[in-house]
Amino acid sequence: MKIYVVSGLGADFTVLEKIQFPQHHEVVFIDWLIPMQKEGFTDYVKRMAGKIDGSEPFYLLGYSFGGIIVQEIHKIKPARKVVILGSIKSDREKSRLIRTGQITRIPKILPLSLFNDKAANIYGVVRKLFDPKNPKLLQYFKVRDPYYLKWSVEKISDWKCEENPDVIQVLGDLDIVFPIKNSRPDHIIKGGTHLFPATKWKEVSEILGDVFK
Repeated sequence: MKIYVVSGLGADFTVLEKIQFPQHHEVVFIDWLIPMQKEGFTDYVKRMAGKIDGSEPFYLLGYSFGGIIVQEIHKIKPARKVVILGSIKSDREKSRLIRTGQITRIPKILPLSLFNDKAANIYGVVRKLFDPKNPKLLQYFKVRDPYYLKWSVEKISDWKCEENPDVIQVLGDLDIVFPIKNSRPDHIIKGGTHLFPATKWKEVSEILGDVFK
């Protein structure tokens, strides 16, 4: 069976490369697409789902923003199982920072130049949130198109979803982006920051081996 995987915001699959997936399944990575001008979230999700063969059973796995994307894909192309790493099951689990952005609409008025590749301040924020002690952080942050980054921040802020109890959630207990106190995860990675798929890959591999038997 295929496991379709979507990585985190701005991240390629380097952040997930150490994870050992069950060998009896085929892992298919879905690359981030650059949103079209004024493209709605539903239309974008449909494009992301275009790579998925819905005529046969499959699994979905998403990390961070990818976790939100796979839950939306699941609504139009139902998977046998949906697993999210370092992500949230509903808008009720958003952090205070993300909720503030949703209420104030600040992400929509932020200038596109803030997300420019040369804007060192945005990477300073990313480093502080994700894992301030990890020197390899920016190696994972590969998709740097300014419009994509701004659009994604807006969609995370605006996202609303009722919790699906069948979604399997894995969170790190030191995650600042999606604090564990706001969720009731199925699996907890001890000492895991938001980058736990890269830093705690052995624990993640063991969990996925059990989930995707």
